[in-house]
Formats: sequence, C-alpha cells, structure tokens
Amino acid sequence: VRESLWLSLTLRSTRSLCRAGFMEGQPQGPPNPAGMENGTEPCGEERASEAQETTVTEGAAKIAFPSANEVFYNPVQEFNRDLTCAVITEFARIQLGAKGIQIKVPGEKDVQKVVVDLSEQEEEKAELKKGANLAPGDQPRTAAVGEICEEGLRVLEGLAASGLRSIRFAREVPGLQSVVANDASARAVDLMCRNVQLNAVAHLVHPRQADARMLMYQHQRASERFDVIDLDPYGSPAPFLDAAVQAVSEGGLLCVTCTDMAVLAGNSGETCYSKYGAMALKSRACHEMALRIVLHSLDLRANCYQRFVVPLLSVSADFYVRVFVRVFTGQAKVKASARVKFSAACGPPIGPECEHCGQRHQLGGPLWAEPIHDLDFVGRVLQAVSTNPGRFHTSERIQGVLSVITEELPDVPLYYTLDQLSSTIRCSTPSLLQLRSALLHAGFRVSLSHACKNAVKTDAPSSALWDIMRCWEKECPVKRERLSEASPAFRILSVEPRLQANFAVRDDANPSSRQRGLKRFQANPEANWGPRPRARPGGKAAGEAMEERRRLHQNKRKEPAEDPVQRAARLKTFPCKRFKEGTCQRGDQCCYSHSPPAPEDTAAAASPDHPKTSYQNPPGSGVAAGPGVD
Repeated sequence: VRESLWLSLTLRSTRSLCRAGFMEGQPQGPPNPAGMENGTEPCGEERASEAQETTVTEGAAKIAFPSANEVFYNPVQEFNRDLTCAVITEFARIQLGAKGIQIKVPGEKDVQKVVVDLSEQEEEKAELKKGANLAPGDQPRTAAVGEICEEGLRVLEGLAASGLRSIRFAREVPGLQSVVANDASARAVDLMCRNVQLNAVAHLVHPRQADARMLMYQHQRASERFDVIDLDPYGSPAPFLDAAVQAVSEGGLLCVTCTDMAVLAGNSGETCYSKYGAMALKSRACHEMALRIVLHSLDLRANCYQRFVVPLLSVSADFYVRVFVRVFTGQAKVKASARVKFSAACGPPIGPECEHCGQRHQLGGPLWAEPIHDLDFVGRVLQAVSTNPGRFHTSERIQGVLSVITEELPDVPLYYTLDQLSSTIRCSTPSLLQLRSALLHAGFRVSLSHACKNAVKTDAPSSALWDIMRCWEKECPVKRERLSEASPAFRILSVEPRLQANFAVRDDANPSSRQRGLKRFQANPEANWGPRPRARPGGKAAGEAMEERRRLHQNKRKEPAEDPVQRAARLKTFPCKRFKEGTCQRGDQCCYSHSPPAPEDTAAAASPDHPKTSYQNPPGSGVAAGPGVD
C-alpha cells in the first residue's frame, strides 16, 4: 500500500509539472535546481498579456488579473493583507532579533528596537541575551526588503490564487528566506508565475501547484516546517487546520482567515460543530464568539500532537474573522488547555432557567476562554504602524482597530450590546457614555470592543447590569400593562433594583480611541463590496449572471412607495384607539376612523387578502400607536 501511494503521489507530481509546462503550448524548460530545492515548479517566460486582463496595484505589488471570474480581486481585503504584512514584520523583528539580525523596514527610522521575548522559552532567552551583548565596535547584521536572508523566515501561503499576498510579503516584509505560493489550480499557478516575473521577486517567491493539505503534511519534520503559514480560503479553513498545526515550526506564526460567518454566527449550529467542534449561538456577541470558536478549534487540533496555541492578535472585521497565533510544543501546557488536573473539570452550578428573565438557558461552545490578544505584541504593531503611516494604504484603520484592542478588557470574554439590553425590557436605549458611566460609578471595569460598534465589555455580574437597566427604565418608564407576565421584560422589571445607578457622565467613560475619532469600521467603498462569488474557470458569464441576480434581489424586502391617497384611504379603515378611550383631540383631522367598523369591513379585515398591520408596537420604542405611522 505504501509503494502504491508513493507511486501515485510521484505520478501526480509528474503530471502537474507537465501540465504547468505545456498548458499554454510552450515547451517545458530544464528544471531550476534552486527552485526544486524549495519545492517549487519552474516558471516559464512571461507571456504577453491576454486580451481581457486587469492590472491592480496594491501596496508595493502590481498584479495582473483576468477579467473573468477565474480569480477575483476584492479591494476590501486590502486591510487584511496590510495587517498581515505588519504582523509578520514584527514577528520577523522578534525572531531575527534573537539571532542578532536587525530588519530594515522602508520608511522606518534606523533606530535600535527593543526585542520582546514572547515565547518564554529558555533557548530563546539565551539567544536574546547573546544578541544583546554585542561589542560596541561590532556591526549587527541586517535584513532588508527584497533580499534573501539565509536565517530568515520560511513562509507558506497555502491558497495563493493570484499570488498577491505572497508578492506583497516579498516586496514589503524584510527578513524572509523564501515564500512558497501554493495553489491547487494550474491556471492560478500560471497566473502566479507571470505576476512573480512582473514584480521581479522570482528569487524569493516560488509558485507551487499542490493540494495545500498534502503540501503541509509533507513538511511535518522539524527541519522542514514553515516559520509562517498563511491560510485565507474561500469559506471555512477547517479542512486545513489539522495539517497547518503540524507544519508550522516551534514558536511559528499561523495566520488563519474565516469567511463563513453565517456558520460561526449561529445560523447553523450543527454545521459549526461539525467543522470547528463547537456550537455557535445566535447572539449580538457572535463576532467575538466566532473568534473564540476558531481559537478553540486550532488549539484542539494542536493538542492532538502535544502542541498548543498562543494568540497574538484576533480581529473581527467586515465579513470575516482573522486570527494570528503562535504554535508551541509542551505536554504540560496541552493538559492546561482543558483546565484540568488529571480529573474531570467542574462547571459553575446553573439551573435550567435564567434567574433574571425566567427563560431556558441556551448551551453553546466550548469556546476559548483565555485572552485572545497579546497586548505587548499588539502594542508593538501599533507603534510600528503609527510611526510609519505611509507604509500601508489602510494604516488609519489599522491604528483605529489596534487602539480599540489595546483598550479591551483582556480577561472578560464576550460583550453586551446597548440595543439588545434595552429591547429585552422594551425601553428606550441609553447612550453609550451613560451606561459606561453607570458601570464605572458602581465600581466595575468597562471597555469597548473592536468587534461591535455599540458593544460593552464589563466585569460586572449580570445581576448588577440588570439593576442598572431597571434604574434606567424608571427614568424612561414603559407601559407595564402592555407586557405579558411570561415575557422576559415583565420578569426582569418586576424585581426592585438593589443597586442605585448613577448615570452622570464621567470623563473617563469616553475612551481615548473614541475621543480621537479613530477609524475602526469599513465604510462602503463600492457596491456589492462584501464576499464575492467563488472564482470559477471561464467565469465571466457566471459573474454576469450573479450581477443580474443581485440587481433583481436589490431591496426585495422593502415595500414599494405607497400613493398618499391610497394610504389615507387604507388608514381610514382602522379604528382610532384614542377615540375609543375618549382622548383623541384631532376630530375629523385624525387619519384613523372615528366610527365603529361595519360588519362587512370586519369580515374583510379578517380575510387573508386584506393587508394586516399590527396595532401593538414595542413599548418604549418611540413609535406612535396605530398602523402605518412613520
């Protein structure tokens, strides 16, 4: 069986090499020894540009894309790629600084940077001390952008497509030994070869056609592992995680993007469990929950091989989540991942119903409960981007997101949202500063979250938080008679608050990032800027069909504009509730009927063809009673 498998892999590799060489009708040249040593395929000469082709410039890279939907370019993901270049640069500074090598970043002042040891490994500490004790006359070794560093990082982009990300690494990140740009598509590899030649980075970037999982499984040996692995698939990265945690070096960096947010946000809990080993719940904190599910899934797969992960940075942005983790080996830390001491873990005692609202509990998880960021590392990346803002096009947003992350409470998982708290008890929504001030006055810690605009992270127990909301409801009361006795709002408001909240706005309630107005969230740069359709061979027709379907579905849930005369006639078919109570002062000017409905009108209102409009609006919602009122 082993011989058959080996022959199968050998024949498959041979067919891939031949197909890459002869796909365009060009003769296959002699193999490149240097390229074969790095596990890459030889690239032919640069071809003439095809008839329908688009050239895109991003960062320091210039990429040619086919106009068809074979390989697509999403400009919104520029933030993702910029942030990845910034993170790998700081990771290279740490790794090479321990070896006595300084990196030279374009646009950065030539000053001596302090190297922070993030791994807490004794070997790295010894190397760090050795590199710090250089003689005054000795010149430290340097690594510049675009140059091969023999002791530098070996990078793998498992799903490279056009090679844009790999080429940007080669042209913007110093201290690299090699970059393997891999893709399973022969057309994508051919496009990568042309883009590599276009950007003159063939000495660093080596295109490779292979299944990303097989390629990573073939690099499990410690001497063959990659220092950085970047996975940015279309959809879920779950099929690649097992191979990735084995192919990354000791203390290496693993960068993973997840764009299947519908699954991670709880729309399909069973699918989430099958892919990530955790049950997602529909909640307003689903974005941070998605980050913690992905981190748990990575750690769970690494634990199978006596390895564990240490998060450096976890970001929820736009329509995806992105995590940067380091992978280490250690049996003791693997056991600590489950928080057990050779016995079963015990959870907090909890009843079948919530003590506040009386509703049944919903079980989700398991989740990553430890901090999702390394604040020291985040501070290093933030400082590097702030002192050199011209390096990235999205540096303004990077500064905003990282600044909010540095303000987040690291030991408080998940968050509350203002609109969800107020809608639960059917009252008006307090301002963000008022709620934060009330929590601070009560002696609790509070922060924002980069994952949600109106989120509040706090160490206050849920009982104290609901007491604050009960006090707020007393200032903006709701109509209790409209609440059902079985509703969560009735159960919560029926209890008198033990904590007397103070909503006077405090100066420290407004964090620094909010005072400075830093940019955190993406503004819509263009129409249909979200996730693009999957790239397919010969996809121009498919792309046009997708655009046509988007046009037909645009605003399909919005009702068409109603004629004012028809609207007035329709409203006259509804009785005025205030007239029944004797409080309506409008008389004939009232838009509703002041006469009892005729029997035929009542029958018509009960018919299925008659438009139904609810009389009951959420209490405290600020909407006037009656249907159709703007």
